[in-house]
Amino acid sequence: MELNNWKTFLEELADPDKINVGSLHQKDKLNSKFWDVRDKLDSEVSDVLYSIAKEFFQSLKLDPRIKMKDVTLTGSIASYNWSNASDVDLHILLDFNDLDNIDLLKDYFKEKTINWNNRHKIFIKGFEVEIYIQDANEPHYSLGIYSIKDNQWIKKPSKFSVKIDDQAIKRKASNLMEQIDDIYDDFAEHQYRTAKKNADRLMKKIKKYRRSGLEKDGVYSVENLVFKVLRRNDYLGKLSSLRIMSYDKTMSLGEEY
Repeated sequence: MELNNWKTFLEELADPDKINVGSLHQKDKLNSKFWDVRDKLDSEVSDVLYSIAKEFFQSLKLDPRIKMKDVTLTGSIASYNWSNASDVDLHILLDFNDLDNIDLLKDYFKEKTINWNNRHKIFIKGFEVEIYIQDANEPHYSLGIYSIKDNQWIKKPSKFSVKIDDQAIKRKASNLMEQIDDIYDDFAEHQYRTAKKNADRLMKKIKKYRRSGLEKDGVYSVENLVFKVLRRNDYLGKLSSLRIMSYDKTMSLGEEY
């Protein structure tokens, strides 16, 4: 997308009344493309997802003594708040206590998953697969978690009454979107170092904001729902792109934008 068109797109979406929050609300039943009448994962889906996880894990070329503890399906597709824009969140669980050089491997895992997710566009029943490596000892906040390896729920989702203040979520999301717009302005004005610094700062702020909401009130916290709105409206992707582009520009020589 050309930058001028991108800026127009950002300004249009920053209007709170145009922000998509439809996926935040619960459905009457689990997605029937994935779950049977007994709420078990479709066997064909399970086989394909496990094969994807296994092949990705093998591509990491870790010490043969390191094994997958589990492969789980989580996120909105494993709950009642799925939508047509949901991802298939495929988590590979490793015991990080079994690893040497954990900090180095965390960076390695992050790079490998980002590269895989960017390079592959695999769809299961119309929903895109996203891979993530999770520490088996790390708490994971989700309404539903299904073990593909053991073919059973680790945490079975349930329907419950929850009041979502759409307008409050839109206002907070819109404020963060406007901050991303401001970073774009810095980038467009060739203030690359400022853009990079502010993009790094805002990304850390958003992640901390979401984490605090999850720890305090769970997946239906305002903070987590704002995060989902930003992701659903592609603002997290735009912020990530600004970080990368700003860095590339600061490290370039003899180049006019």
